[in-house]
Amino acid sequence: MLRLIGSPAAEQTPTKALPAVPGDPLRPLVARVISREAGAERTLLMAVGPAMLGVVRRVLGSNSPDLEDVCQESAIGLLTALPTFRAECSVLHFACRVALLTALATRRQRDRISRDDDSIDLDRFIDDQPSPAELVDATRRRQCLRRLLDELPLAQAEVLALHVMLGYTVEETGAMTNAPNNTVRSRLRRGLTALRDALADTLEPQVATGDCDE
Repeated sequence: MLRLIGSPAAEQTPTKALPAVPGDPLRPLVARVISREAGAERTLLMAVGPAMLGVVRRVLGSNSPDLEDVCQESAIGLLTALPTFRAECSVLHFACRVALLTALATRRQRDRISRDDDSIDLDRFIDDQPSPAELVDATRRRQCLRRLLDELPLAQAEVLALHVMLGYTVEETGAMTNAPNNTVRSRLRRGLTALRDALADTLEPQVATGDCDE
């Protein structure tokens, strides 16, 4: 079973006792999935699947050979972890967190995953039309962040990925990880400091040697 940080299986709460979450249309599906209603699992996975895929792609890289396997593992992990869902965040946020933890675990456990994925999603840059130098710089930063996610303590890596990669606020991250906002801020501060140091080590040599031919 996929064990989520801050959501141990021993603390499972019966679905029928959970409060309703206003504005979360997927919440009723949780009880339907747990009760094994026909078609409920498929409906839920179709609803959250694109977002989970996006999370996995950001963590592993768009050309990773493990994308399909990790997405499948994430889907299984989500269905397995639903009994631990306590409606402290939306179902979509919960699903994205499962995908994130699954992808992080994959990066840490499988040596065959490339840590230096040089792929660039050009569709993201069509409107802004960045220069080739900007594309290379963005790629280096992305590589550096992914390597750092392998090295940081998992709690810090998770918060850093949720905030930097996925754009969640401190409050949203706290709800998703069942951690106080101050704890999230502390983890994020340490993660961002490590990221800045790693980026400095990675990018400064490029700047220092960039004009050698002149």
